[in-house]
Amino acid sequence: MGIEHLDLMPEPEDSRILTAVDPSAPGYPGSAYGLSDDEAKQLRWPLGPIKEFIWPWGGIIFSIGAIFILISWSWIQAFLLPILPDSEWAYESSGFREMQSDGYFGEGIHVCIVDTGIDIDHPDFSDVNLRGFRDFYAGNHNQIRDVGSDYHGTLMAGLMVANGTYVGASPEVTLSIALALGPDGGGGKSDRVANAIRWCYITQNADIISLSLGGDPINTNTSFRSETVNAVTDALDSGVFVVAAAGNNGMDPSITDVSIPSNLARVISVGASMKGGSAWLNSSKGSLFDPYTGDERQFPNQKPEIMAPGIRMFSTASTSISPPYAYSTGTSDSTVLVSSALALILEKHGDLLRGEDGQFNQTEMEVVKRSLATSALAGNAENSSHHQKRGYGQLDVVAWSEQIVFELNE
Repeated sequence: MGIEHLDLMPEPEDSRILTAVDPSAPGYPGSAYGLSDDEAKQLRWPLGPIKEFIWPWGGIIFSIGAIFILISWSWIQAFLLPILPDSEWAYESSGFREMQSDGYFGEGIHVCIVDTGIDIDHPDFSDVNLRGFRDFYAGNHNQIRDVGSDYHGTLMAGLMVANGTYVGASPEVTLSIALALGPDGGGGKSDRVANAIRWCYITQNADIISLSLGGDPINTNTSFRSETVNAVTDALDSGVFVVAAAGNNGMDPSITDVSIPSNLARVISVGASMKGGSAWLNSSKGSLFDPYTGDERQFPNQKPEIMAPGIRMFSTASTSISPPYAYSTGTSDSTVLVSSALALILEKHGDLLRGEDGQFNQTEMEVVKRSLATSALAGNAENSSHHQKRGYGQLDVVAWSEQIVFELNE
């Protein structure tokens, strides 16, 4: 069947996503859109007329336009930057701006990001408190840089610590950067990420390790699993919080769990949400069962635990492009926001949580995770229980902080 004989049907969760279907297929019922069944069918777009427009004249016009954009992109980008939509909605809806208005910016909390590095020459990083940098990719520890072809590490760092064109989620944290991913964002040698994690908690003495990365949960016997899982487990045992991306495999039916190492019980696994709070379709689903024990996962360690904004996040990019900004999408972005939120929580409540010994023990870390889950459930209008994609609900750092107070006063 040619494409001209198909219809484009909008997905109920996001009408911008169109699925090609046979015109005779019933599709989604009207109730999925809040309409009648007849009205739902009228939402479809027949591909026949669209194809006639696109070929050949649409293709020619598109080619001319693409060439023009490539030639003049730097000028266009500089012109558009002041009017392009930013990500302020993400910081507002998650409670960051309210916490910042109360004076909490992450001061005194040490976060270690494992990624492709950082472009420290970016003007929005001029005030960043960078304590350490280590290159596990090429061993060039003296050259602070981002080796990512899409400057992934710089994008992630900007969401947290940028303080210039926009203000990140926790710009006053003490930051360490472990360059452990290659240009394509892959971990390469199995020990790179593991060694980076060990550096974060042993040498850098970080409070939080932020992992906007993950391994395929299908390959549970790979060296990535053993090396990385062991390193993360050791970090958790040492009283260091680990926040990791759930993964972007939500539309792949063969992937039935969140990524490694976010599938570990004590790790905070983060899914991505869209503007408005609905789950991103590509955000990975968590399994009901723990792959390491075979037991059913229990509160507050069901996966993922939380979702946070992660769609079209405006952030810092390489200084080799002008202007040095770009958009990013995925659970990587959401992970950095949750790591930042945790930094604000520890800044505000860390002394009480640490207790007399000044260290986070497993009971105190459990309080933090339980408070995160409970605060998300309290604001979850869709469901009062855990969801395999939405987790316990949407990140709200203010509600999380309030729940911490409640837990500690019990």
